[in-house]
Amino acid sequence: MNTTKLILHAASFAAYRHRDQRRKGSDAQPYINHPLDVANMLSDIGGIDDPEILAAAILHDTVEDTESTGDEIRELFGERVAGYVLEVTDDKNLPKAERKQLQIEHAPHLSPGAKAIKLADKISNVKDVTDHPPADWPRERRREYIEWAERVVAGLRGVNSELERHFDEAAARARAKFAE
Repeated sequence: MNTTKLILHAASFAAYRHRDQRRKGSDAQPYINHPLDVANMLSDIGGIDDPEILAAAILHDTVEDTESTGDEIRELFGERVAGYVLEVTDDKNLPKAERKQLQIEHAPHLSPGAKAIKLADKISNVKDVTDHPPADWPRERRREYIEWAERVVAGLRGVNSELERHFDEAAARARAKFAE
């Protein structure tokens, strides 16, 4: 599959799979905006032009948050794309606290492509928590999210200095906003 076709196919597939989902934020954006934001950050900020990493970024939440399976992603998009997606996918059968701890523990062991996707995902999430937090998230929960995201990102460092700098700026802005 050529580069353009791969990325457009991933976007179409993810849009369909996330079609009934909204982000938790106060603006309730269509969910597909998030994986597209992650892929755009990888390209625009991280300078990443690997089509399989970009496709995986677009698909990164499909196995975790929809009825999609790893086998389906592998069949439609190939082994490498599926590998990245599965590396960043949480096991929803585990309790939330355990999933969060596993993200911290697994971050240093991800492949470089998966680390970049996870890093852009954390940037997107931190910006959302800062600018459009869920209505039921008090300031303390938002602060805790930023602190947890920083612990995950600590294990991702060394993969892309521009994405890391962007994360640090987003986290600092969030901390300043939540300190008000």
